[in-house]
Amino acid sequence: MFWSKPCSLALAPDSPLKVEEPKYEGIRYIFLKLMLFYSKQSKSIRGANVVYRRIISQVDKPAIYNVFSLEKTFKTTFSLLVLHMWLCLHRLKQEANEGVEFGQYLYEIYNHDVELRVSRAGVNLLLTRWMKDLEKIFYGNVVAYDAALLPEAKQHELENVLWRNVFSDDGSSIPNDAGQRAVQAMSRYVRRESSCFSLTDKEALFSGNFMFTSLENPSTDDTKREHRRG
Repeated sequence: MFWSKPCSLALAPDSPLKVEEPKYEGIRYIFLKLMLFYSKQSKSIRGANVVYRRIISQVDKPAIYNVFSLEKTFKTTFSLLVLHMWLCLHRLKQEANEGVEFGQYLYEIYNHDVELRVSRAGVNLLLTRWMKDLEKIFYGNVVAYDAALLPEAKQHELENVLWRNVFSDDGSSIPNDAGQRAVQAMSRYVRRESSCFSLTDKEALFSGNFMFTSLENPSTDDTKREHRRG
């Protein structure tokens, strides 16, 4: 899996999955403009919301757990959220200050979603402590993923980081069995998605008009066909 040549993740121009900026005329347009609806900040926040919906769409689907032989728990879902957030933030860094600013809006949306997920997990009394711990994990993972993709990184560094962050519950080394094959597949997936993001244009990135590589059965998955058409 995930040996195919990387390609842009941008949706085709006529994709039904594409999200367009709302267009208003007359009095409504004037009113919304006065309310800063069309300001750069407002457009960025709307775009960041779409981007985050793309992330949770990928992370919440059963396919990602099936493909990588993962049990769906709070820990694995959180780890996958962080991984896909990092993929987006890693690409946004290529857009300099504009990308960093957009990434901050995206992080705030992610942080709010994680807080809701923690609350639903039934740890309300410990919410503040949990969020601080999860924030440390987030930034620790981001630093580790960045380092694992550097040219000077060790050969299997990304696999080791993914094993620690996503697969392992006790910090053990990668086993020489199905667990190893699963983490190797995820390593190829991550490298391919990172390369695909590099080929994805700024407009698609900032509007959220992209889709992660499909993990569904190609014969039944419409988004894979969207990529092929694009």
